[in-house]
Amino acid sequence: MTPHIGQRITAQFDALSAQEQRVASFILDHFDDLAVYSAADLARLTGVSKSTVSRLFKRLGFESYRSVKDHARQLRNLGVPLVIDANAMQDEAGAPFQRHLQREQENLQRCLNGIAADQFAALVERLASARHVVVIGFRNSYPLALHFRQQLIQARSQVRVVPQPNQSLAEEIVDLNEQDVVVLFGFRRRPAAFASLVNALEHSPAKVALIADPTAVNFASQVNWLMEAPLESLSAFDSYATANSLICLLANGVLHRRLGEGRERINAISDIYADLSELEAPIMSVDWSAQ
Repeated sequence: MTPHIGQRITAQFDALSAQEQRVASFILDHFDDLAVYSAADLARLTGVSKSTVSRLFKRLGFESYRSVKDHARQLRNLGVPLVIDANAMQDEAGAPFQRHLQREQENLQRCLNGIAADQFAALVERLASARHVVVIGFRNSYPLALHFRQQLIQARSQVRVVPQPNQSLAEEIVDLNEQDVVVLFGFRRRPAAFASLVNALEHSPAKVALIADPTAVNFASQVNWLMEAPLESLSAFDSYATANSLICLLANGVLHRRLGEGRERINAISDIYADLSELEAPIMSVDWSAQ
C-alpha cells in the first residue's frame, strides 16, 4: 500500500528544512481544511515562499497541490485515522463535548433523512418474516454484526452471524433462498474481497440489505436496501454511534412487527436466564414510604 501523506511526512520530517517542517506541521494540524486552502494560502499562513511549498510537495511524492488535495480527499473517504485538527479535543469550557454532540447529531440527522419510510418498512417486514436472517460484517463492522444479531434474536429465531471465526463464507451462503435475507455491514476500510462478496450475494436468491457509510454508495444497485450511517467525528477515529442507533431502530421495528411472538420469546429467554443463573440479579428499588 502506498504510504499516505502523514506517513511520508513522518518518514522524512527530520530531513526537511526548517521552513519545510513548518509547512509539514501545518498540513498535519489542518488536514481537514486542505480542500479550502491554496498553495499561496499555505505559504502565507506558514510564512514561507510558494517555492518552498512546491518543493515540499515534490519531496513527498506529489506532482502538484491538486494531487495533495485529491490524496487528502481519498484518505478521508477511506477512513484512514489521521489527526486532522490538533486543537479538536482541547478542553475549553466543555467545547469538545459540545462539538462532539453537534457532530453526532449531524450524523444521525443525515442518516434518518436518507431513509425512505416505505423502504424502512419493507426491510423490517422482511427481517420479521424471513426464514433465516444471515448477518455479515468484517473488521470494524464485525462488532456491529454481532450486536445486530444479539438484538434481533430476542425477537425472532434463526438469526446467525457468518462466517464463524477462521471459517469461510461459501458454505454459509450456498443454501440461501428467496425466503432469506442477508444483512451486510460494510463500513469503510473494507477488506479487499468485499466487492466479490457483494457480487455473490447479488446473484443469490436472497434479499440483501447493506448498512454502511456513504462510501459504499457504489454498491447501491447490487442490493435491495442500502442504509447509510455517517461516521464523521472530531478527530482520527470514526464514530459508530449512528450505526448503533440504526440497529436499535431496526430491531425495535422487527419486535413491534411481531409483538406477540416477540414478547413470548423474550419471556422464555428471561426464564432460561434465571434457570441458568446467567445474569446478575436486578437491583430492586426500595419503597421507602412503606418503611
